[in-house]
Amino acid sequence: MLIGALEAGGTKIVCAIGDENGNIIDKKIIPTESPNKTMPQIINYFRNKGIEALGVGCFGPIDPDKKSKTYGYITSTPKLAWRNYNIVKALHDTLNVPIEFDTDVNTAALGETISGALLDCEIGIYITIGTGIGVGVCIEGEPLHGLMHPEAGHIILRRLKNDNYKGICPYHRDCFEGLASGPAIEERWGKKAYELKNEYEVWELEADYIAQAIANFILCYSPNRIVLGGGIMHEEQLFPIIRFKVKEYLNGYINMKQILDDIDSYIVPPLLGDDAGIKGALRLGRLASRNN
Repeated sequence: MLIGALEAGGTKIVCAIGDENGNIIDKKIIPTESPNKTMPQIINYFRNKGIEALGVGCFGPIDPDKKSKTYGYITSTPKLAWRNYNIVKALHDTLNVPIEFDTDVNTAALGETISGALLDCEIGIYITIGTGIGVGVCIEGEPLHGLMHPEAGHIILRRLKNDNYKGICPYHRDCFEGLASGPAIEERWGKKAYELKNEYEVWELEADYIAQAIANFILCYSPNRIVLGGGIMHEEQLFPIIRFKVKEYLNGYINMKQILDDIDSYIVPPLLGDDAGIKGALRLGRLASRNN
C-alpha cells in the first residue's frame, strides 16, 4: 500500500511517498510560494503515483474540525496568499483519495510519538522554532485538539528589560513567535541566525524566551518530555542555555527528578531529525485510509 505524505511549512513543503509501515520510499522538497505556484507542483508530484491516501500536516492556523464549514482551510495565517485557502479541497478534487489533515507541528509531534523522542510518553510536546513557532501536543499517542488546535507559539511572554525589539508577529508583536522566531532574530540583529553563531548575547536572549515558554508549557500540560526542533534549534549551543534557564524560571516549584536532575533527557532534539513531520504525515495518511 502506498501512502502520500505532505508537510507544508512556512519556508518549504516536503512531499513524500511511503508505505503503511512508515517507510519513506521517495521524497521531494518544494519552496513555499503562493498557492498558484506551489499547489500545481504538489499535485504533479502525487498524481499517477498510485497513492491510496494522503496525510497532510500544514502550517496554520488551520481548521481541522471535519464538522466545520471551513474544514481543510488554512485560516488566519500571516502568509497572506494562503489565508482562507482550502488546501484539503484542492488536493482532494485533483487526487481523489482520502485525506487526514492536521497542523505541521502536531504532525511532527505525532512522528516523534510513533518512533522518536516522544515514544512511550503519555503527554509529549514538540516545539518547532523556525520561520514561525509552533507547538504540537500528543496525549496518549494522539494529537491534541479542542476548540481548534494548540497555538502556543503565540503565548505572551515577559519581555526582557534589555530588549527593545518591537516583535515581528503581525497579530501580537511580542508573543513567543514575535520575539523568538527566525525572522525575529534576523530583524532584531540585522543578520540571519546562522551568521550569528558565535554571538553569545544573541543566543542568551533567544534561550531566555524559549525557556519562558517551556516553563509555561510544563506548568500547563505536565509533559513527560519536550522536543525542540526547527531551523533555529540547529544552533545546538541553545540547548544547555535553555535547560539552565528553564530550571531558573521554575525555581524548584516542580519537584521532579526529570527536571531537577535529568533535564538533558527531558528537553531534547528530535530523534527523527527533519523527518519527524513527514513520518507523522505518513501516519495521518494511514489513518485516512482506515477511516475511508
